Amino acid sequence: MREILIVAGKEFRDGLRNRWILSITLVFALLAMGLAWFGAAASGEVGFTRVSTTIVSLASLGVFIIPLIALMLAYDTVVGEDEKGTLLLLMTYPLSRTGLLAGKFLGHGAMLALATVAGFGIAAVLILLLAEEATLANLTGPFALFIVSAVLLGWSFLALACLISVVTREKARAAGLALLVWFLFVLVYDLALLGLLVGTEGRLGGGLFRVLLLLNPTDVFRLVNFTAFEDTAVSSGLLTVFAEHSFSPVLLLGILLGWTIVPLAVASALFAARRT
Repeated sequence: MREILIVAGKEFRDGLRNRWILSITLVFALLAMGLAWFGAAASGEVGFTRVSTTIVSLASLGVFIIPLIALMLAYDTVVGEDEKGTLLLLMTYPLSRTGLLAGKFLGHGAMLALATVAGFGIAAVLILLLAEEATLANLTGPFALFIVSAVLLGWSFLALACLISVVTREKARAAGLALLVWFLFVLVYDLALLGLLVGTEGRLGGGLFRVLLLLNPTDVFRLVNFTAFEDTAVSSGLLTVFAEHSFSPVLLLGILLGWTIVPLAVASALFAARRT
């Protein structure tokens, strides 16, 4: 365990030195502040309106930004070391391949979690100080749920990035595959489901459709935050299929956690089975 923590600490320090944590924190803070004040601009309102509008706007845009940052942060976890020629050196240390992968994931995960909590936390504090309509009671719970779900979404795509890094042998190919994964999960998946729903003229079973939505971590993330408010529970596209079926936030967060554990376990097994 000590060796894993050493690897994690090195990755975390590298993130500090390369300004990754500062950059991600600023992106998240500016994103949250901008949407808090201009999220309702389409309806003719400028300024903080209500917590539900802010959280739903953040979830709608965060689903594009958070996975992309996570994938770019960790796509070279293994293949980068292999391409630099340092992977064989690392394998001479008293550290298993599973331990090396776990340490790198923990370092990247801690980095992303800190940036997420700091960025959105700073925005929440500023909203509380600057917006008269915001109170500690109505802001804390929704923002805490959003931050936890955002961290888990980031971790799920970090795990997918680790899997990509294990199955590829070239850094450029890993970067391309990471972008492809982002494109498929964030953009193509929902369009394909919508096409399936239209093509079957709505005859696709509601239960099956809900299961298919839960197989996409970005949809689970949106569900966590959209269904937290009664007035926004069914306000977004394909998620209207959940209008009469409520899922516990704890269950949805557990599914997001599963999206972290399963790809990471597969990546660990494949990495352990590699010859070099």
